[in-house]
Amino acid sequence: MVTAADRWTLNDGTKHPSGFWGEELAMPHKVFTEAGWEIVIATPGGRRPTLDRLSMGRLAGLPGTIREVARYLEVIQGELDAPRSLDEVEQADFDLVFYPGGHGPMEDLAYDEVSGALLTDRLASGRPLALLCHGPAALLAARQADGSWPFAGYRVTALSNFEERLNSFARKAPWLLEDRLREYGADYAKGAIPLVPHIEVDRSLYTGQNPASAERLARRLVTDVS
Repeated sequence: MVTAADRWTLNDGTKHPSGFWGEELAMPHKVFTEAGWEIVIATPGGRRPTLDRLSMGRLAGLPGTIREVARYLEVIQGELDAPRSLDEVEQADFDLVFYPGGHGPMEDLAYDEVSGALLTDRLASGRPLALLCHGPAALLAARQADGSWPFAGYRVTALSNFEERLNSFARKAPWLLEDRLREYGADYAKGAIPLVPHIEVDRSLYTGQNPASAERLARRLVTDVS
């Protein structure tokens, strides 16, 4: 499940160019493909997702990793150009539901009722669900029939406030994901050192803290789901 947003609206009304984060989509897709899994990409409305260009910059990761991500995104460009519409996807048809991040989910998936209902159903099913970095913003749209938040009490990680504030524009963020997850009742956890891989697993819910966690989270999922 990939964001279709191409911008993030900041609290001064400016539109910061955004989308999905390259490493967070490419590396899990590569790991899952190598494991022999069939992958379906879906977005809200079936709109073509936008790559956040910052994710391909020199500050986004090790040069070798960025080159690997760029090459792999070229390989799967056809899939990215023709995603399925999220409202046509039935979560029960899949062994795993996976949400990569980028700031895009804070613009669309955090408020998307279709995605929220899918996440609520997926959690209730007890089958694997994974979200990475800003992907857990999508959890905020989930609701039980009584209006309560189904992920309350679950141990969850996501990009930390400290890591978010390494972005110069984060001071204009309308909200930070760590804060919002705590407010909603998640048992938020993070690694002792920023920007290094960290994952959390609570029952069927898997979360990764940051882009560096992408490959580790994907390999853990391959081991557990297989």
